[in-house]
Amino acid sequence: MYRYVIKRVLFLIPTILGVIFIILLTMSFTPGDPARALLGASAPQADVETLNHELGYDLPFTKKYVNYVTNMVVHQDFGTSYFTKQSVFDEIWPRYLITIKLAFLGVFLASVMGIPLGIYAAVRQYSLWDTIPSLMAFLLAAVPAFVLGMVFLFYFSLKLNWLPSYGIDSWTSYLMPAFAISIPPAAMNLRFTKSSMLESIRQDYVRTARAKGAPERVVIWKHALKNALLPVITNIGLSLGSLIAGAVVAEKLFSIPGIGSLIVDRIGYKDEPVIIAGTILIAICFTVVMLIVDLIYAWIDPRIRAKYARTKG
Repeated sequence: MYRYVIKRVLFLIPTILGVIFIILLTMSFTPGDPARALLGASAPQADVETLNHELGYDLPFTKKYVNYVTNMVVHQDFGTSYFTKQSVFDEIWPRYLITIKLAFLGVFLASVMGIPLGIYAAVRQYSLWDTIPSLMAFLLAAVPAFVLGMVFLFYFSLKLNWLPSYGIDSWTSYLMPAFAISIPPAAMNLRFTKSSMLESIRQDYVRTARAKGAPERVVIWKHALKNALLPVITNIGLSLGSLIAGAVVAEKLFSIPGIGSLIVDRIGYKDEPVIIAGTILIAICFTVVMLIVDLIYAWIDPRIRAKYARTKG
């Protein structure tokens, strides 16, 4: 098992190098430059070229790539923002933590809402407890997060004045954006859990457990659910990665100073150090989450543990 973990951790190296390469390549093909964005459209071209040279933006692509990787690996330096002249890491780390909190809270709410309803819908198939949640899941899965966010803002902030409408002042500031981004994944979790549970319930080992006189509660929670959770765990892991990268909608709507909104704002200034560093942190988090998902797989399914044991030997 430990060899597998080491391999996945080492996989971060080509992932990060690839992220840096893709972003620098993409930014090199997009029009504009940071000096023009900072100085304005009426600034003399000579001043623009001088500032681009001071920022190192006019370096050849290969040189910029090598310099960035060298500074990151050797000096643990993510560079200095073109826009604020501050250390990139000091600027993005507080925002990154806010996005991580929002994404994890969204995934937690999506799991709490979706998985129990999916289990109950599968157990009570063709009843109202199945029809109503399934219909709601189909509808809510198609509703964008920004639409839910605007509805929440209208009722809970404007009409009822229960929750703050913008910023991060306390834990209550996370509630509306977290629910806005969690409801579509919750609908997906419900559908995944229901279909997986229905397939698991029809397996021979479940019928054998019932034939041996096991209580229905034990059959559902111990035998059927344990195997049905595998695809659901994958969906949860992918949802977490998607929310970390895609929480920008909620961050912009609720004026949350997260890393997604920061990256989007700095794209207009072609602030490469901030864009690259922010994307690297997102890629690292997503890779770690998928590693944790694989380890949970091994903990739940003994067949996967046996495969790891054979690989180790």
